[in-house]
Amino acid sequence: MQSSSFKTLLVLLLTTTMACLQSFTIAGGEVFEIYLNNKLIISQAVHKPFTLQSLQLDKANKNDQLVIYYHHCGHTGKDRTIVIKDDKGNTIKEWKFADASGSKKGMTIPVKDLLQLEKNYSGSNLNIVYYAQQLPKGRALSAIRFNGKSTTWRMQQELWPVGNASFIRK
Repeated sequence: MQSSSFKTLLVLLLTTTMACLQSFTIAGGEVFEIYLNNKLIISQAVHKPFTLQSLQLDKANKNDQLVIYYHHCGHTGKDRTIVIKDDKGNTIKEWKFADASGSKKGMTIPVKDLLQLEKNYSGSNLNIVYYAQQLPKGRALSAIRFNGKSTTWRMQQELWPVGNASFIRK
């Protein structure tokens, strides 16, 4: 009788311990980070409330490098693409990246490419969108801001789809 009671208590204790431990961990999840010249400027996780931030480029120069890392549940995506879109969803500029191998997991975009967009799109609302085999519909990562002009986003329904985002010009 004592042995059966001990086993039941042990199973109950292990089950409770496992349930408690799992409540503190998040399995997987998507995370992205944006660096400007090796300095982290934006970091977001999908499992947390998401705020789309503006990427301020008024103090950037043409030699700067923007590097974007996107992790799908701890793995780097396949067939990765970064696209600049206007507020109507039109693709303005596109960069395709090879599948990551070794330490080459970041997607590097020359800031001079982004600064050139200001000439033709200074009055437009632009955003950076990430696509991959794991995310074929894309995910808006950031709005682009030139010369201190503020571009902010207001989500209408869901948090992520680009099609449901609208802009407010301040």
